[in-house]
Amino acid sequence: MTLSPDFDLGPDRNLDTGIDPDRDLLIERVIRAPKEAIWSAWTEPAQLVQWWIPAPLVLRVDALDLRPGGAFVTRMSEDGQTFTPHVDAVFLRIEENERLVFTNAVDSSWHPALPAPVAMTTEIILGDGESGTDYRAVVRHASPEQRAMHEELGFFEGWGTVTEALARLAER
Repeated sequence: MTLSPDFDLGPDRNLDTGIDPDRDLLIERVIRAPKEAIWSAWTEPAQLVQWWIPAPLVLRVDALDLRPGGAFVTRMSEDGQTFTPHVDAVFLRIEENERLVFTNAVDSSWHPALPAPVAMTTEIILGDGESGTDYRAVVRHASPEQRAMHEELGFFEGWGTVTEALARLAER
């Protein structure tokens, strides 16, 4: 990781990973597919709907504007007919085939948001690995309490399930 000389991670940040264990949740795995396949699964609506929500739920992509400040809006449905909000976010950083960062703390209309169940900033990092792509999803929270609530609500089960579905899609 390269930091500008005036960038201070603070005393609670791990300099090696950029992870704050008190506020961040992390999913890591090797996906045996090129970074481009994983990037496409994240950035092409037709692929995103195949994995970004656990089955049997159905996903609809309303906005996927891949630029900093661009909207990222998805809806979910149990029956494929009635859709409810899933993610209403904005992209903060786009580095093709490398990094995708978005937050739901600001909604797609650029208004501050109080999303349920928690506000978060998600960073998807794709790295070159010996057996494929080193995949990392870092989900950052404002406080240890928000992180704990997200974990208690099933973060590892939910994100683990969709990460497995992403791997299956990308590895085809």
